[in-house]
Amino acid sequence: MSTLSTLQAGMLASLVAGLFTPLGALPIMVLRHISQRLEDALMGFGAGVMLAATAYSLAMPAYEDSLALTGTIGWALTIVCGGIVCGGILVWGMDRFVPHEHFALGKQGGADALQIRRIWLFIFAITIHNFPEGLAVGVGYARGDMAAGVALTLGIGLQNLPEGLIVSLGLLAIGYSRLTALGAALLSGLVEPIGGVIGALAVHVVDALLPFGLAFAAGAMLFVISHEIIPESHRKGHEGDATFGVLGGFMLMFVLDKVF
Repeated sequence: MSTLSTLQAGMLASLVAGLFTPLGALPIMVLRHISQRLEDALMGFGAGVMLAATAYSLAMPAYEDSLALTGTIGWALTIVCGGIVCGGILVWGMDRFVPHEHFALGKQGGADALQIRRIWLFIFAITIHNFPEGLAVGVGYARGDMAAGVALTLGIGLQNLPEGLIVSLGLLAIGYSRLTALGAALLSGLVEPIGGVIGALAVHVVDALLPFGLAFAAGAMLFVISHEIIPESHRKGHEGDATFGVLGGFMLMFVLDKVF
């Protein structure tokens, strides 16, 4: 029964984390744009939160559980490193073979068909990288540490706030309505519960998969941080603001991990 309740908690938590994306889009009801400097700082903040969540809520627990399972440091490290590599390869494959585009959203009006296509491809890219976040939440709860799961859910949810805002502002900039922009943010976040269900079910069915699953989710998130979020935040020349955003996000997630 306790395992079942943990499974349900992981599924529900991944849904909650995903719903932070449309929550982040709500400010578009009163504004139509933010400065590029602020946008890059917010993306850096999200990257910092994810980095800390990867280290403290995924990689370290994966090592601890692997060590308890195998009894040897060598095998524990092998499981964790193997999981990280496999997680990175999965997202690399999605990035390589699923059509999408890395695109710094502009704020100009009068968009043509190519610009509209690019922005929707960018939204699809956001949706792709929300999958490993949901996976991380689902697997994290399956470990049975509810306090750590809450911190991970809150951290990933906070990271989703600026994503929802950036996606919705991009759609407003090319003439879509506020409701359409909010709907797109909602849909891009709803892929997280899908990842959460897959991760929680896999670990629930095979308990021995838990350490590997945690490391797998860590690798997937690390790939997204390095390949997607940080390059986007540095694209417009505000590297310093983005980097301080990373520091702030990392510190916040570190505090959440220790408080919870």
